[in-house]
Amino acid sequence: MVDDTIGQAGSGEMTLIEHLTELRIRILKSLAAVLVGAVVCLIFNNQIIDALIEPYCDAIPKLNNSRLTSAEDCALFQRSPTEGFSLLFSIAAYGGLALAMPVVLWQLWKFIVPGLYPHEKRYAVPFVFSGVTLFFLGAGLAYWSIPRALEFLLNIGGDRLEELLAPADYISFVIKMLVAFGLGFQFPLVLIFLQMIGLVHYETLEGGRRYAIVGIVVLVAILTPSGDPGTLIVLSVPMYIFYEAAIVFGKLQSRRQRKAGAAA
Repeated sequence: MVDDTIGQAGSGEMTLIEHLTELRIRILKSLAAVLVGAVVCLIFNNQIIDALIEPYCDAIPKLNNSRLTSAEDCALFQRSPTEGFSLLFSIAAYGGLALAMPVVLWQLWKFIVPGLYPHEKRYAVPFVFSGVTLFFLGAGLAYWSIPRALEFLLNIGGDRLEELLAPADYISFVIKMLVAFGLGFQFPLVLIFLQMIGLVHYETLEGGRRYAIVGIVVLVAILTPSGDPGTLIVLSVPMYIFYEAAIVFGKLQSRRQRKAGAAA
């Protein structure tokens, strides 16, 4: 096992080779965690598939022209011999990444921490904990909104269209929704980190509120695969709240720095 402090000079500075060595170690540890998570997902693939299909089953009774009248009748239709394999691969890859998220965030933090000041390094545990919590909160919100998005998307074509969803297409749609919401909920951490390293100031964020609203809506429209109005609202509102929370963090941080400077 290579020690976490590899390549760190006594002054806290690292050469290019040391940076690349450190990056390689962090990537390998993250990939190992993803691989372990993928194996776990493959073991429980039946339970995971049932959970992913559940939003579709909830939406079925509300569809205008569906022959299926109850959630018990819901099914996905395999149209290719290799579709089952592709489905398992997607579940293993995305599920493994989700389960490995704490390790991945921790490795990311350990890679960037040599460039931070000592008082900033104490945010390691809150950074990882907040990132994981926000990711799964976002994924949970996506899971809640998927039946409503499906109802909108499958009804928008009118009564002449009847749903016949393939496993790969449907599971890909659900996973993209979960990942999009999970990544969207990382928004406050990005803004807070940029303020910590001095690239962004809270006054800049305050002055850019109007542009932030437009930017958030455009970003959500790009991130989410459904594009329906309900999904845009469900993700855009929390992201703007996170934007305001990042401004509050910046103000508190600036106040602490001024007090520390006055005391010194």
